[in-house]
Amino acid sequence: MKVNVGVTVNGKKVTAEVEARTLLVQFLRDHLELTGTHVGCDTSQCGACVVHVDGKAIKSCTILAAQCEGTNVVTIEGLADGDTLHPMQEAFRDNHGLQCGFCTPGMVMAAVDLVTRHPQPNEELVRERLEGNLCRCTGYHNIVKSVVAGAEAMAR
Repeated sequence: MKVNVGVTVNGKKVTAEVEARTLLVQFLRDHLELTGTHVGCDTSQCGACVVHVDGKAIKSCTILAAQCEGTNVVTIEGLADGDTLHPMQEAFRDNHGLQCGFCTPGMVMAAVDLVTRHPQPNEELVRERLEGNLCRCTGYHNIVKSVVAGAEAMAR
């Protein structure tokens, strides 16, 4: 069964006809070609697919595209302002908060949500709130450092 989905993605209104069972992550990647949102585990465990829906971080593999009708979705591609990176993206780059980069989009999106809700997070809170985002390359030290630095930059 096909359904029409109309959402605003990264500031642009889009509509598409998709299978009713299409996940938001599939809609973003396969229909809109926004491949910065990654599929890592297919079980909602890794957080590689985190995006913001109406200002809240969600794992886009856990929600149907049709459930997002009329919402505002922001992906990693929508954080930067043209060639100017978002402060959290800069912090990840400057503090070596990535290695292979596969988890990075989801980490950055989760971090932005965390800092929006808790503008001055300490390392303990960052570790606690990023529990749902897995990185297979690092020991998380530089990721935590990046989020704290990103929070400081976002406060400016």
